[in-house]
Amino acid sequence: MANGHRVVDHIVSYLAAIGVDYIFGVDGANIEDLYDAAYFCDDVTAVLAKHEFSATTMADGYCRSGAGLGVVAATSGGGALNTVPGLGEAFASRVPVLALIGQPPTTLDGLGAFQDTSGRNGALDGQALFASVSVYCRRVTTPADIVWALPEAVAAARTGGPAVLLLPKDIQQSAVAATNGVAGPAGTSPGDPHPIVRALRRADGPVTIIAGEQVARDAARDELEALRAQLRAQVACVPDAKDVAGTPGRGSSSSLGVTGVMGHPSVAVAIADSALCLLVGTRMTVTARAGLDNALGSVPLLSLGSGVPYLPCTHVHTDDLRGSLASLTAALSGRNRPSSVRVANALSRTELLPPPHAGPGIRYGDAMRVLDRLLPDEVDIVVDAGNIGAAAIHHLPVRRGGRFVVALGMGGMGYSFGAGVGMAFGRARGRTVVIAGDGSFYMHGMEIHTALQYRLPVTFLLFDNHAHAMCVTREQLFYDDRYSYNRFGPSRLGAGLAAMFPGLRSTDVEDLGELPTALVNALNADGPSVVSVECSSDEIPPFATFLNKEDRSHAVARTR
Repeated sequence: MANGHRVVDHIVSYLAAIGVDYIFGVDGANIEDLYDAAYFCDDVTAVLAKHEFSATTMADGYCRSGAGLGVVAATSGGGALNTVPGLGEAFASRVPVLALIGQPPTTLDGLGAFQDTSGRNGALDGQALFASVSVYCRRVTTPADIVWALPEAVAAARTGGPAVLLLPKDIQQSAVAATNGVAGPAGTSPGDPHPIVRALRRADGPVTIIAGEQVARDAARDELEALRAQLRAQVACVPDAKDVAGTPGRGSSSSLGVTGVMGHPSVAVAIADSALCLLVGTRMTVTARAGLDNALGSVPLLSLGSGVPYLPCTHVHTDDLRGSLASLTAALSGRNRPSSVRVANALSRTELLPPPHAGPGIRYGDAMRVLDRLLPDEVDIVVDAGNIGAAAIHHLPVRRGGRFVVALGMGGMGYSFGAGVGMAFGRARGRTVVIAGDGSFYMHGMEIHTALQYRLPVTFLLFDNHAHAMCVTREQLFYDDRYSYNRFGPSRLGAGLAAMFPGLRSTDVEDLGELPTALVNALNADGPSVVSVECSSDEIPPFATFLNKEDRSHAVARTR
């Protein structure tokens, strides 16, 4: 029960003051005082997940929705360790997340306490562990330290990545003086765009822009579209930033599609035909630049963002893409507009063409076409790893006003279930659609129960191919299909979930003709819903690594 102004009360009141609405987590003995403090704070709601990995991805998805800082809380021991893969994804994808990790009391440090992570006397060193998956990590060892450690952690997270505070139980319970006011966020560096201005003024021909995840993190979609329109440029997006540009209302007629291993081969043609290529908010990982190295190496390459790209270019650093893009557009306006930049020649978008598959189940591409036809505007889409994720990234367009999120920093299976829940909390309007395979469901699909508990408008589309299908594909292509470790027995996920969770609308679909009605019913459900789609683990997805050179040369041309 709340008693005086404790460290946990200070934490919760500070988070409320900076606009945090939710703390996602799993309760336990060494974090329960934080839940107690949240109960007595009207402005913060503690959301209970089923697993700490999913709680972390809830915080991640909440942040990626545009709602602000995501916060996750976990108890000591296995609860703390379960957050590590989720924090690893946030670290690799530079998503601002604050992790509040409970620990045993300091009086037991190094004395054999249950779940001791003090690093003393042979105990696991929690600070060393979490420092490797965070941009900031601090073990709070006196009550007064929280007054400066908490603002430091929040400021560090806002630069892009998770920050971790390790909180021993006795410190959480200790009294701390109440403080008035909250320090404002640290100033950001907008970057000097003049090297890019000079290059664009000299450009003679069309400009191609490749947009990345920092555009979403800095809420710079409108500023990017203003620059694209000013330059009359074509725009492509990296796979984990599919919704930042080239969407309905934001230059869709100039969209080149997605880059990289799940992307559209025509992007390489557009880059090679450009006078200049501008990277905005992306480092161009291997996943994002697969198939583009030759094209990117053939034209002047410039970059604007917080991270230096992985390939040679002229780079301008900025922690504030909104400000930098606005400055860049202003510098290129009026009489300063580049005189030789021109609209690119019309280019048909090409798609990867996997080999035909005549086996049982619904084809990935056919399912994506049904979704494209029936998903309304402002629907948010969260895609999981695997074959079905590749199909959704390649084929399924972003909805007008919606978000499209995929985790490619670490690419962890099961990410979408927690992230979809977090996004539903963060957006608080419209519906969120989670697209995942049965392998991902078996890992973290019980967060469907969390969506039901909070009556969230989330539709879970489970593509059930009875396998870790991407691994099956690799067994077939790279190990001569001599064996398979990755096939499951058959399941009826829709019927099973309906039986497990009373009140959940959940159904199985075995035929493509059944999918439209099932999807419409699911989208109109009051609260969460599930559609389990029967498909085949033997279908090759649109994933360039799985297509040989001959296959890729037969990519289908599609004119927008």
